[in-house]
Amino acid sequence: QGVLVEGLGTFCTVKEPLLLSEEEVLWVRRPIFKLAWQMLWPGRLTSPEVIIPDDVTIEPLNYLLLSLVTSLPWRVVEDCVKETILFFSFHLENKRNVAFAFRDIGVLMRRRDRVCMLFYASCIQRLEKRASLLAALRS
Repeated sequence: QGVLVEGLGTFCTVKEPLLLSEEEVLWVRRPIFKLAWQMLWPGRLTSPEVIIPDDVTIEPLNYLLLSLVTSLPWRVVEDCVKETILFFSFHLENKRNVAFAFRDIGVLMRRRDRVCMLFYASCIQRLEKRASLLAALRS
């Protein structure tokens, strides 16, 4: 399942084959992030090509669940997320290099004219216990 953060992009995991030898294939899960196309307009930014498979279910960000986890009212959580996206957009429009850290996930950054998501090794290891090093290398 994937999560759509409206105005920012989509987080999800995909299963990919990793060829260990001609006869041996290891299936690994790895996280991906697809930047919302609106974010690429400011200053003609580029982003890595990311394709989310058709069989991945995408759900909108659940503000109510975030509210329960953080003990904050859901309106406050929703406003914080929206303000953060606006703040990130502001930096993109003004061609500033910026990095936003997502706790336990990774860092979304803009460097020069490129925007990319770098996932923490710990995030990848939680997804793929059997082949964490191989999955990390692929990500």
